[in-house]
Amino acid sequence: MNLSQWDLLIIVLYILVTVLIGYFISKRASQNLDNYFLGGKTIPWYILGVSNASGMFDITGTMWMVSLAFIYGVKSVWIPWLWPVWNQIFLMIFLAVWLRRSNVMTGAEWLKTRFGNGRGTEMSHIVVVIFAVIAVIGFIAYGFEGIGKFTATFLPWDLSMSIGSFQLPSEKVYAMVVMGLTTIYVIKGGMYSVVMTELLQFIIMSIACLAIGGVALYLVDAELLKSMVPTGWTDWRFGWEMGIDWSDRIPAINDKISADGYQIFGPLFMMMLFKGFLVSVAGPVPSYDMQRILATSTPKEAAKMSGIVSLVLLIPRYLMIFGLAALALVFLQSDLAQMGDAIDFELILPMAVKEFIPVGFKGLFMAGLISAFMSTFAANVNAGPAYIVNDLYKKYIKPDASDATLVKMSYAASLLVVIVGISFGLFVDSIDGALKWIVGALFGGYTASNILKWVWWRFNAYGYFWGMLAGLLSSLLVPVLFPSAGLMLGFPIIFAISFTVSIVASLATPAEEMDVLMNFYGSIRPWGFWGPVKKALKEINPEFQGNKEFGRDMINSVVGIVWQLSLHLIPIYIIIGEYKLVAMGVGVLLLTMGFLKKFWWDKLEDYPADWETTKAIMEARKEEKNTVNNI
Repeated sequence: MNLSQWDLLIIVLYILVTVLIGYFISKRASQNLDNYFLGGKTIPWYILGVSNASGMFDITGTMWMVSLAFIYGVKSVWIPWLWPVWNQIFLMIFLAVWLRRSNVMTGAEWLKTRFGNGRGTEMSHIVVVIFAVIAVIGFIAYGFEGIGKFTATFLPWDLSMSIGSFQLPSEKVYAMVVMGLTTIYVIKGGMYSVVMTELLQFIIMSIACLAIGGVALYLVDAELLKSMVPTGWTDWRFGWEMGIDWSDRIPAINDKISADGYQIFGPLFMMMLFKGFLVSVAGPVPSYDMQRILATSTPKEAAKMSGIVSLVLLIPRYLMIFGLAALALVFLQSDLAQMGDAIDFELILPMAVKEFIPVGFKGLFMAGLISAFMSTFAANVNAGPAYIVNDLYKKYIKPDASDATLVKMSYAASLLVVIVGISFGLFVDSIDGALKWIVGALFGGYTASNILKWVWWRFNAYGYFWGMLAGLLSSLLVPVLFPSAGLMLGFPIIFAISFTVSIVASLATPAEEMDVLMNFYGSIRPWGFWGPVKKALKEINPEFQGNKEFGRDMINSVVGIVWQLSLHLIPIYIIIGEYKLVAMGVGVLLLTMGFLKKFWWDKLEDYPADWETTKAIMEARKEEKNTVNNI
């Protein structure tokens, strides 16, 4: 498809402005590692929140979600619970505060807060670095497939090439070009460049989303749309089965539903809840989401930052997703039906844009989606190398390295991560398959150890190391050994292996030193099984109070999930013309926001009220003990 000169001009101007912004502020990032990877912890929480939302606004996920909207209709809002999408709610309610109280740079460095400085911590440190790098490479490979399919559909040039006997199709070459351009400013500017360019990208993307929603409302008659979809498509409810039958319209879609494993949806939904709770309590994987939390100025701001992500992200994104799905259903359904079994549902988004978005808006939309990809890619590229440089090079290879040397090593590590991620991306054939492996298998291997680190005092660094290692190996082997189980049913197997190994390894090795556990629990204050530690802290300070907020946190989390779901449903019902349901959704949104304002926002605190006193007593006793020993 040949884009107009105006469209091409918009795209070129966007790319130039993005790269220039990255270079303009790169001097601030080059001062030291804290500036390079965390922006010096001076960036306002609301800017970090919008930046985080921009990073989640990826093109690959959007293509996948448009295909889900086309096939499953309103019921598609449940499928992202596979991740689960509401892990952001658990972060905003309690986890972001817990994480930020550690005051470290990376998730690997955080282990010292929990386990101290022993050999087990060193082993755990390394396995977290390995996991973080694998996760980042996985996300780069996943994004590589999406941006390649998208750009190859729009741009007219055939860039396919041969390297020896290896054939590179045009879409793979386009992906390498876009990733290369993004890498230029990410490597140079670090967190400052990533965040500031993400603000621009979010603005462009939001304008594009509103424009597409407007086009869909203008071109698609709501009653005609309802006549073009199967029974149950406009209903968010489901039973034992998904309740969508495309037999009389596009029979190939039923094969897709069966292949996805979503036809018998009730049991799958229960598994999604089980997995979702565990994954959410475990906390974020060591990637850009955790990095944004650690980059905030205070623990309270970390919680607020996590909360704003859903608020600014979901309404514009779902206006676009369902706007494109509605356009495709009304105007492209017959063309898709003629493809038979050869339909590539991940191409519904670029097909709809190609046919229905006018000149000028098409360039804006392409710039928006390219910016969405660049944002997600940039966030991952900036997050991953922090583990390589801070947790490997600085810790083990050259502890006395100057700030300038560490920043240069960050450039090299970023480039290495990009090259490896692209190399894996060359072999990814399906967005859906890559995403399911990341959220099903890889995250399954992360979950057990990272729940236990919060909730059980006897869990130690050796348990963490062996549990993480068992989980990582299981995430690679279980999908191969049990392919018929699927990645969703494979999650309990991976979790059970990792959980069992974690418990056994912890009980077979000594507990962590009580001083370490007291510092961790006293300052972080998670809920869980911390009886002996609470008792020791209370002996030091009778005013010490353990965490008694589990019930409130869970109620707030449930209300938060309902609040987030309303943000999904409001734009969907706007697009399909169900305005009474829009009004109901707005009512639910306002009620849940009022509840959260009173029982979450107003009760946030940076550190527990008794911690300063308890900490002072602990330090005084430690100094007294050292004095006695010296005598």
